[in-house]
Order: sequence, then C-alpha cells, then structure tokens
Amino acid sequence: MNVISIKKIKDFGQKSADSKAPLLSWYHEASSADWKTSQDIKNRYPSASFLEGNIVIFNIKGNRYRLVTKVSYKHKIVLIKWIGTHAEYDKNFF
Repeated sequence: MNVISIKKIKDFGQKSADSKAPLLSWYHEASSADWKTSQDIKNRYPSASFLEGNIVIFNIKGNRYRLVTKVSYKHKIVLIKWIGTHAEYDKNFF
C-alpha cells in the first residue's frame, strides 16, 4: 500500500516520543501490505475499527494512541488523516 504521509507520523512522534516506534512499525507493515478488502486489515489488526467511507482506525501502542486513516483498496492508498491519544480521539470524534 502507498501510505500518505509519513510526515504526520514523524511530526506526532516528536510530540509523543513513545508513539514513534509503534507508528513507524505500523507504517512499514502497511507499506508492504496488499490490502484488497477490510477483512485483510482485520486479519492482521483484529482491533481495527471500520467506519463508513473506508475510514479505518488503528489502535497504536496498546490503544494509547489512535491512527485514523482512509483506505482506497482499488488504488492501494492509505491516507493518514489524524493521529492522537485515545482521549483526544474520544473528545474529537464523539
């Protein structure tokens, strides 16, 4: 998959140093993945959440952080929309 944009991961990793290694690990796994359906993601990331519009939310570092993405299976693109703490996610998305 083509993951856009690693800059968001690096920027967030500077803000929250303990998130950097898990986010980069996710980035490298996602970049080498070939997700054709949401089930492909669910097989590797059972705790991922799926919303309408191909929004996929990944739990990072034991659910301390949330990574919100939009996936285009057809074009093999994963767009990083937002990264934050679980508490920020609850505040901003609900």
